[in-house]
Amino acid sequence: MKSLLHFLTRLLDVVSRLALWIGATGLFLMTAAVAWQVWGRFVLNDTPSWTEPVSLFLMLWFILLVAAVGVRERFHLGLDLFRDIVPEPVRVAMDLFSFVIVGVFGGTMAYYGMDLVRGTWAATIPVLNIPEGTSYLALVFSGVLIVLFSIERVLVLLVERRAQAGAEALAQAHADAALKLSQQTK
Repeated sequence: MKSLLHFLTRLLDVVSRLALWIGATGLFLMTAAVAWQVWGRFVLNDTPSWTEPVSLFLMLWFILLVAAVGVRERFHLGLDLFRDIVPEPVRVAMDLFSFVIVGVFGGTMAYYGMDLVRGTWAATIPVLNIPEGTSYLALVFSGVLIVLFSIERVLVLLVERRAQAGAEALAQAHADAALKLSQQTK
């Protein structure tokens, strides 16, 4: 199980890094489009019509992809005050509950996002001449990533917790054996 989890973690490292690179590229391209729009409006007195729809399209994609990575890297919104003051077993239970809820949210987002894709695929974004459903594909992709990253986090918590419990049990067994040995020598 641990080697399978290690493989999954390595694979999701690549997926996460790729999503961040795509997000960073989208942010850069969106910034360039907005800069061109400002240049066109104030310097050339001719506002390009394509910059706003491109910016909105890119923003939707990079925000949702980076938000999915936020689930994996744990920089999503959270209230850590309560988590930090409870005992460790309660903290693990809270983390498990949190990742399950976030995973369900991601699954719901992907499922209903696919409904939006199907419902809007026939319409086109006028200036860009691409199906409107491509905008909503971002919901599907990021929802699937959120599910995958949540599953990974739950598995890591469970495997590490079991490994920690096993190590604690082994340490306790060694301590008991050492105590028994010291009592026998007296």
